[in-house]
Amino acid sequence: MNVERRYILLVAPVAVALANWLPNLATAAELQDAQVTQVVQDVKVVPAGAAARPATVNETVRQGNAVQTGVQSRSELTFKDKTITRLGEKTIFNVGGQGRTIDLGSGQFLLYVPKNSGGAKVKMGPVTAAITGTTVMGNVAPSGVIEFTVLEGSACIHLDRVGQTLLVTAGHMVVYDPIAMRLEDPVEVNLQQQLSSPLISGFRQLPSAPLIDEAIQSQHRAGEYSGELDSAVRAAGAPSIQAATPDQFMAAFNSLLVRTPKRDVPALVSAAVSARPDLSDSIVVAAKTGVRRVRGYGKDAKDFKEYKGKEVAIPEPCPPSNAFVEPVVIAPINPQNFRPVSPEQPPR
Repeated sequence: MNVERRYILLVAPVAVALANWLPNLATAAELQDAQVTQVVQDVKVVPAGAAARPATVNETVRQGNAVQTGVQSRSELTFKDKTITRLGEKTIFNVGGQGRTIDLGSGQFLLYVPKNSGGAKVKMGPVTAAITGTTVMGNVAPSGVIEFTVLEGSACIHLDRVGQTLLVTAGHMVVYDPIAMRLEDPVEVNLQQQLSSPLISGFRQLPSAPLIDEAIQSQHRAGEYSGELDSAVRAAGAPSIQAATPDQFMAAFNSLLVRTPKRDVPALVSAAVSARPDLSDSIVVAAKTGVRRVRGYGKDAKDFKEYKGKEVAIPEPCPPSNAFVEPVVIAPINPQNFRPVSPEQPPR
């Protein structure tokens, strides 16, 4: 009986560990193989160590292979977890990578990652973007310039070599400058115009199309909140949004947050991030943890409840905001700080 009990006590933790480990392994493997779901003109599959051949719809492209598109050509690949990758003309896409990482060699792409799928990372040369339930577009030019745009949701983008990282929200684009070797501040783009891209208009409707439409409406409302932000900042004692200190701007933002309808919170966040990208992390955290009035409660303490960030889509913080991680510098030993000690004389 004791032997049986010892066996159960030994096996149970192992079983629990395997139960936790196997789903993670399966999730990681879901981006290893992809099915070709659309081919337009010149699209080739390039197997590892073999000659390129024409791609066909419904074929499976295995890990280690690449998909290459020619001039005025495009393709779509769908992974097991319904992640969708669309490739524009003159694009090289490497299938499979470490964990849930997608490697874009060069060219144009659109990436849709379903909600609650475990997220993904897209590697674009020296830049990596972490994506969780988001639709993004990007372009890696032969000059080394990288453009990255978020259509809905948010992404945390990193410049791997130097540790620069920043948050990109819906309706914003970030450009990597290979000459300056840095990520520029996010700039606002017109999402309505992005819908005319062949990566959207030339394919079937994306599963995230309703979310992109919401982001477009939010972008329209964000213009209205830009004026309100300016007024709130002046009421906080600053001459303008750009001249406001971080404390003044966040005080103004919070004063608007508590009286903004929950459906308009993403619009307010978008307006605030566009106005002060240097404070994007503080803005997102405030939107997630702020206190807001809720209708339908009595006049007691239940008039207010903590906003959990589940009712509307607020992006995850991505610290620090467009800043370089300071390197750890070990000061060299200065020989002048030490005096030689003779073998006969003990050190003091």
